[in-house]
Amino acid sequence: MKKLSGNKIALMTLIILASLFADYFTVFAGKAITIKGSDTMVILGQRWAEIYMSQNPGVVIQVTGGGSGVGIAALINGSTDICEASRPIKSSEIEKLKERFNTTGVEIPVARDGLAVYLNDQSKVVELTLEQLKDIYTGKITNWKELGWENTKIVLYGRENSSGTYVYFKDNVLKGADFAPQTQTLPGTAAIVNAVAKDKYGIGYGGAAYAKGVKYCKVKKDSQTPGYEPTLENIKNGKYPISRYLYWYLRNKPTGEIKKLVDFVLSEQGQQIISKVGYFPVK
Repeated sequence: MKKLSGNKIALMTLIILASLFADYFTVFAGKAITIKGSDTMVILGQRWAEIYMSQNPGVVIQVTGGGSGVGIAALINGSTDICEASRPIKSSEIEKLKERFNTTGVEIPVARDGLAVYLNDQSKVVELTLEQLKDIYTGKITNWKELGWENTKIVLYGRENSSGTYVYFKDNVLKGADFAPQTQTLPGTAAIVNAVAKDKYGIGYGGAAYAKGVKYCKVKKDSQTPGYEPTLENIKNGKYPISRYLYWYLRNKPTGEIKKLVDFVLSEQGQQIISKVGYFPVK
């Protein structure tokens, strides 16, 4: 028998390994699922993905943020399977989806969120009305003294305009008005929480699940009603005035592995994960 040289053995080894890796990626390519969008939802999406993958070996799920607008754009250009959004899709975005894929998409409410208002732990402000929040973020109220605290400038933190949280806050709290120019825009809710935690005179907004190292500001519908924090009970009974659905958007009706993932998210187990992360079940 002819003895193979070391170079030939090495070459054959590389060919075998390449074949094995090709088979590996072929198996997984059909099951890889991409999820992109809302920074508010990224932790929740990642947790769903981790547990689903642990229960379904061989399935690969990639979850990234960037903002609801970024996720919807990715859905329209075909670079993601699922978009996570903390706001409803716009009619203009549906039209773009229809133009490219001849579909109006599929909307799936997957969770609920109380859009929290964050204050520094040292703040003496306890509650604010929706009108006061509007005046603060549009620049009409600029000093904490006007709200019964120190004679100090209010420092505003907010999200960038690609964020669904930004859109929701602008539409439902500012009633469509523009944010004050002095609002410091940050790339994610975690960044806002971090900034408010370090700034005694700061105020910010974002998902309830992110409130670590800061305190909730109680929010009042008006001056005649009591203020409420974004708890499950207050959101369920409609007392907390800034609550919303969180969505998954797909181009078409889910099939195959994506349908199994959607069914998992909406199952009792999937909805329990929502509560553990800090949001609220949709059912």
